[in-house]
Amino acid sequence: MTTAQDSGRRADGDASGVGRLGDRGFCDLSGQVAVVTGAGGGVGSGIAMQFARAGASVVLHYRSSAKAAEAVWRQIVDAGGHAIVAQADITDEASARSVIAEAVRAYGRVDALVNNAGVQPVEPLEGMTAAAWHEVVDVNVMGTFIMTQAAAEAMRETGGSVTHIASIEGLHPADGHAHYCSSKAALIMHARTASLEYGKYGIRVNSVSPGLIDREGLEEAWPEGVARYRASAPLGRLGRSTDIGNACVFLASSMAAWVTGTNLTVDGGVSNHPTW
Repeated sequence: MTTAQDSGRRADGDASGVGRLGDRGFCDLSGQVAVVTGAGGGVGSGIAMQFARAGASVVLHYRSSAKAAEAVWRQIVDAGGHAIVAQADITDEASARSVIAEAVRAYGRVDALVNNAGVQPVEPLEGMTAAAWHEVVDVNVMGTFIMTQAAAEAMRETGGSVTHIASIEGLHPADGHAHYCSSKAALIMHARTASLEYGKYGIRVNSVSPGLIDREGLEEAWPEGVARYRASAPLGRLGRSTDIGNACVFLASSMAAWVTGTNLTVDGGVSNHPTW
């Protein structure tokens, strides 16, 4: 069976990269180990579940949402999958690196990292404090930098895949999100530059830019925004966390073996809506 045993420069199967007839699927990640940061959150849990469904063992990182991360762990284990939970503050280098070290201790390797952990406060730029700016940039950008560097060291001999969860707001600004938009734009460029340096090790680095993802209570809290999004998106709906998970699984799989340094927009087509 062809598997995504190496999602970087090496591939199972024949030299063409074409699987054999009867293969279960090019996105079969059986035998791989994936680390998902912020796995207790709505998007993070969807990403983690899709990796588990693809056959990967999943390391579920969380900072403070222990119960949520443990609930995802329970779902995976009860379904016959493999997962562990790892707590860390990814803005602290030693703490962040402990997540990768725990993955290697538990499973012997790391094949995929999804840098999903992030914060998204709403605050006008005018009057914003430096502390408020740092809170967003430290988690969204610094944490991603540290985790990527640590994971790349673990992948250096085997290759692998790193995916940053950016946002369509990294390309399209929004009121009250100057710090958030800037941080997500930084992730898109970080993925591109990291792909240049890590490609020689068979490590691919990409970003995924989600649109508005549905969550419990969103429509009640922001009915006009949800209505505008649905009306503007060609596919007519909000995203689901599993939509983002599917994109990340694809980028970690052998199907994306020649994809690196790119930004995959997953927004139901809303970015194509004219603004004039």
